[in-house]
Formats: sequence, structure tokens, C-alpha cells
Amino acid sequence: MSAMHTVRKHLNNIEEYTCCLLLAAFVLLLFTQILVRQLFQYSIPWGDEVATYMFVWFAYLGAVVAAKMSAHNRVSFHFKFFPPVVRTVCEVSADMIWVAFNLYFVYLSYDFVFNKMNLFWKSQTTGIPMKYFYLILPIAFSLMTIRILWNNYERLFLGKEASDPETLQLKKLQQRQQHASRQAAAQ
Repeated sequence: MSAMHTVRKHLNNIEEYTCCLLLAAFVLLLFTQILVRQLFQYSIPWGDEVATYMFVWFAYLGAVVAAKMSAHNRVSFHFKFFPPVVRTVCEVSADMIWVAFNLYFVYLSYDFVFNKMNLFWKSQTTGIPMKYFYLILPIAFSLMTIRILWNNYERLFLGKEASDPETLQLKKLQQRQQHASRQAAAQ
């Protein structure tokens, strides 16, 4: 594996790494907060607030990861009855509506964070401007848009069919079951 391939792989998973880091950090912070309260009757003044902000960032970046994996909930059962071309057109059309929504939300959230938000709004305990916490909105919806467009590019031009992780897991289980059935029949 080349160094460039490794770098590309890590950049492709940056949202997942950030989610893992945020999850570990806010769980550790909350655990520490509980221990300190129980053992020393003391509370870290900024602990709960910072953990909340980390959780919000974690949730939005998790939505980006779900978009990357095509794991967002969608009603697609009825597409199985359509010819593949119709199914593809319907799914791509739905994704383009989603992209349009995301881009509109990027515009609204960017405008809010950089133009309409009061510069003096600060976090109560840390004093950090709230702009930095709300910045996740345009970031996450921009990244989600990129991931949706990339998935459609791979489907339409590279022939890769995006499957959510649960579908892949079900296929693996079915393959194992078929393999076990064949082995049992051979004995």
C-alpha cells in the first residue's frame, strides 16, 4: 500500500476519526464529572456545557458518516419493483432534493453564524464565542452534501452500488448460512 493511498484513506475517514475522538472525550469528561461529584462533592464548572457541545458536534458529524455510508433511513422497498433504471433515477432524484435542502441549510446557517449572530454571545462557563459551537451546522451540511454527491458519482459513473452497513451485514449472514447449509448437506 502506497503512502499516498494511506493518506487518502485517512482523509476519507476524517469524520469517523473526529467522531471517535469526540465520543471518547465527552464520555471521559462526563465520567470524570460524576467521579468528582461523588468523591469530592465538587463539580467541574465547565464540564457539562463542554460535554454538551462535544455531543452536538458528534451528532452532526455522525450524520455525515451515515451519509458517507448511505446509512440514512429512507423508504426504498417500493423501488425493488421498478426496473433498475427507474430505481436509479428515483434514488438520484431523491438525493438531489436532499442536496438542495443541504445547500439551502448551509446558506442559512452560514448567514446566521457569520452575519446575524450577536458577536457578544458567549458560552456561559467557558466564555468561548457561541459562533464556534454553531459552526458545525454549515460544516456538517457541506460535508454531507459532498458525501451524497460522491456516492452518486460512484453509483452512476463507477458502477459501485452503495449499500448501508445493515444490508451488507445481512448479506454476509445469509452467505454464512448458505455456506453452513452446503457443508451440512455435503456431510
